[in-house]
Amino acid sequence: MTATSSASPVPIALAWCLAWGEGRDPQFPLPILQQMCAAIRTDDAAGIPEALQPLWAQVRQFQESVAATTFPKTLAELQSRYPELWRQTSRIGLVYGGATKIKGYVFESAKLPEIRGASALLDRINLVDLPAFFGDPEQTYLGWKALGKESQAELEAYVNRRVRPWLQQHYPALAQALIPELLIYSTGGNLLAFCPAAYVDDLCEAIERRYTEETLTANACAVGSAFRLLELRYGLLRDPIERTPWLDWLAQHQAHPLVRAYFGDCSEASFQARKSFNELVGHLAARFQHRRNGNPDPGRPSRAHPACFETHPYLRRDSTDRRPALAKADLPGQPWLSEATARKALVGRQVKRLETGQQGWFRKFPAWDPGFVESWVTRFARFLDSPAGEPYRERYLQPCAGSGQGIGEAQSLREVANASLGSQGFVAYLYADGNDMGGYVQQIQTPEAYRQFSRDVSEATEKAVYHALAQHLQAHRLRGLPPDPESGRDRNGEWIHPFEILTIGGDDVLMVVPAHKALDIAATFCEQFEQILLAKSATYAARSLGQVPHRYPADSPDQLCRLSTSAGVLFASEDTPIYYAERLTEQLLKSAKSRAKKLKPRDQDFSVATIDFLSLKSVTLIASSIQDFRQQALENRQNGHLLKLYAGPYTVPEIRGLLRTVQALQAADFPRSQLYQIRGFLEKGKRTATLNYLYFRTRLGQKGQPLIEAFERTWCKAKTNDGHLPPWMYVAAEGEPTYETIWRDLVDLYAFVQKQPQAEGRPVPVEVK
Repeated sequence: MTATSSASPVPIALAWCLAWGEGRDPQFPLPILQQMCAAIRTDDAAGIPEALQPLWAQVRQFQESVAATTFPKTLAELQSRYPELWRQTSRIGLVYGGATKIKGYVFESAKLPEIRGASALLDRINLVDLPAFFGDPEQTYLGWKALGKESQAELEAYVNRRVRPWLQQHYPALAQALIPELLIYSTGGNLLAFCPAAYVDDLCEAIERRYTEETLTANACAVGSAFRLLELRYGLLRDPIERTPWLDWLAQHQAHPLVRAYFGDCSEASFQARKSFNELVGHLAARFQHRRNGNPDPGRPSRAHPACFETHPYLRRDSTDRRPALAKADLPGQPWLSEATARKALVGRQVKRLETGQQGWFRKFPAWDPGFVESWVTRFARFLDSPAGEPYRERYLQPCAGSGQGIGEAQSLREVANASLGSQGFVAYLYADGNDMGGYVQQIQTPEAYRQFSRDVSEATEKAVYHALAQHLQAHRLRGLPPDPESGRDRNGEWIHPFEILTIGGDDVLMVVPAHKALDIAATFCEQFEQILLAKSATYAARSLGQVPHRYPADSPDQLCRLSTSAGVLFASEDTPIYYAERLTEQLLKSAKSRAKKLKPRDQDFSVATIDFLSLKSVTLIASSIQDFRQQALENRQNGHLLKLYAGPYTVPEIRGLLRTVQALQAADFPRSQLYQIRGFLEKGKRTATLNYLYFRTRLGQKGQPLIEAFERTWCKAKTNDGHLPPWMYVAAEGEPTYETIWRDLVDLYAFVQKQPQAEGRPVPVEVK
């Protein structure tokens, strides 16, 4: 089967399922089915066997229904338009599944190598193993073309050695029933695929079983159902179809709260948007959540392959303190590991190219093949060598004489912190996620659109990360580090890529970067994500150019994107527990997404990127949530108005302006002691803080002029006249007047911004190859 056809995979998938039938054995010989697929791939309708021509006619009519520009007003009109689909009763399987409770598995351990390995193992199952159920990696692995020949051979060998034999051993009939075109997407930890109706439960069980057997402890869930061909276009239909609620029924029941909850405003447009392929996916997603919560699926147990581990109060536990350890590993620190933790450690070391998979320390544990694992740094290096990375390559490799040879990976967070210029000992955790992706997905109405959207978002997220890292970082030579406390190895003098990517999945990103470039990287990532999507397709462009209420002067873009991302950035010491840092960064991300939701006008379809950050240099410990901390410690009510001693979250132009303001403070040689004094006066009230700020700024004389331009005239404009309210900003809010200030954020960022940053220019235009 060749994957070089220009034909859409969806008609091939539907024709395959219809030709297979609803039984476990195909109703036509396999060579006949393969001949049909080959003919469709080459657009040779005459080459389709005569016995399968009626089924192909049904698929063509389905394609006509997808391309139709008008929606049938009544069920009678639907029947008259597509009589073949109306009479057709054969069903096609649709399966939705993937990993669940991912953070509980990844951050179960507090050690970075095990966290890194857990994330890489889940990525391998989602991106390699599950797609390999459907065919060779050349046809199913999204990044196949970008791989070098050596990596392609390694991936192919792993699939032929581990995945396909496993599927043949446990589900031999299922292996015959799957072809590459059945896979709609397998990214972001989830999978959506067609399959013959009789193999829905088999495919669901295979997905759950693969996760359990490979990870031992990760949770996975998969559900599926069989639908008629007409349902793939017009959503869930009753049996008989005549009983299906349609527009006439909606007009009679639109006042019912349950109806409005399901169909929105109950308009014809809302009904059309709901009655599509999206309704089937939503139905499976609801069942997925039901099963994820431990409830049994019809005809299936709640957990087909639960992980069971014996426990005993007197047995030695592993590093997670949850399972009995099997052996002491010959690794730095001589840790005691359970089998599940040992697998994480092995994959984590292999990702960092410290393992070949044959090390002696793992022989103490049950035999297991870690498979094909490729690090994010390897992909980043490949990006630098590609046409898209060429504009950054020379600058990024400038410190090491322009050669990418011999640049390794950061082995620990202290090596990432070593690259934090001016703030060594600190790193920044960056957690980004798409805004209102669920709302956009609800507007997708066809399987082909689902496939394309998944690939576009996955590629845009990954490429945006690489653009941001390449634009703002450079290869770094380690210096001044003491020997590693566990291994005793001295790595001073070695060149590294100064970042740690923990995961990139779908529209999610979690990485650790040098503190002094964190906000630049976050802002560029958000911008590049939108630019890449806009370059891919006009469908991602907003229909109108609205006005975003930035608090900092910003140019209006020529085009706005319907999709955006938000990010949370946490500045923390290199020895901050990762699970604690991740929890705080997730709260910052939620705060940023909340502001993005408030900034989006109801009558506009564009989305706004936002960023929130916090420095643990000024706040040593937060026992409660960040929201509670800000409300209790950073908000005061005085003289009938509310004072907020912070201004986050910020939009991307505001983050850019914030960084410029910090640089203006540095250029003015504003004394740090006075920075802290003004911050202290913020709590004493609006007028007191203003008086002290103006006093200190006046004492600067001419040196204070940059501060006037970069701070007062840009951030502190009054709303009712041409004056200024430094260091406050008036915020239009319901109820009491509200004032907020960026001064505390400026003080927090002062140590994390270079006084004389290198010129990096404007973002490089995106060229999607």
